[in-house]
Amino acid sequence: MGLIARLSRVVPLVLLLAVAAGVIYLVVTYRHSPARAKEVLIAVFTWLCGVLSGFFALASVYAFFDGAPAVLDLTLSFLAVTLLGLALTRFANYRFLKHNPSYRKKRLPSTTKHRWPWGK
Repeated sequence: MGLIARLSRVVPLVLLLAVAAGVIYLVVTYRHSPARAKEVLIAVFTWLCGVLSGFFALASVYAFFDGAPAVLDLTLSFLAVTLLGLALTRFANYRFLKHNPSYRKKRLPSTTKHRWPWGK
């Protein structure tokens, strides 16, 4: 019963992350391409899960030193979800780059070489 209660507390966070992922993917796919949408989604979720992990880690430390076991249990549950999300995002990045090696190389700005007598 305790494990199910812990899992039910993190459902809103998981749903929020899933809805955000769906909206980002649909918008970027409509504007660009599915590959670009995956790249943007990986970048956004790496940043988002990293920030949320840091926040819940700090909240867990604060709850531990404040002596609030219920809050500590809640923040550790959220921390576990965000760390799992971060791990899954990094794994998705690994798989994406494995199947799309051209995305490792970023585009460089073009240069124009002027030739005499027209160049400066």
